[in-house]
Amino acid sequence: MDVKPAVSADIPAIAALWRHGWMQGHGAAAPQSLTKQRTADEFLTRTTAHLKQTQVAWIDGQMAGFFMLEGDELYQFYVAPDFQGSGTARDLMANAEAALGEGLKWLACLVGNDRAARFYEKSGWVLAATVPYEVETEDGPHTINAWRFEKRLG
Repeated sequence: MDVKPAVSADIPAIAALWRHGWMQGHGAAAPQSLTKQRTADEFLTRTTAHLKQTQVAWIDGQMAGFFMLEGDELYQFYVAPDFQGSGTARDLMANAEAALGEGLKWLACLVGNDRAARFYEKSGWVLAATVPYEVETEDGPHTINAWRFEKRLG
């Protein structure tokens, strides 16, 4: 796996992967009003806005996944469908944790995204609380219920 900072040319592929992964993990659990806002164009806009905080994983010339950091938060974490179940997520998480650095770090996981929650727990993240969490949309912030996972790194 080769993990590199995202570049402008990566935006369409990151946005497509993000949208697919979001629908896979959140589509059934998220409020319908939020799901309707998660259009392909919105993911392009959000990817562009977060490009400098994004790292992309490549395996044999294919985008295998990506993560975004926001301060001490692992803001986004997605693995491409062709690489799910292959150990790629574990390796990508190790890269994300290294990029986060030392100290108490956290991530938010939509309540009901059980598959992701199980992966975070297997990766040593601890469910600390259920909290209201503001997510960005083109129409402004939208509050959801999220599980807050924490992990002390370093």
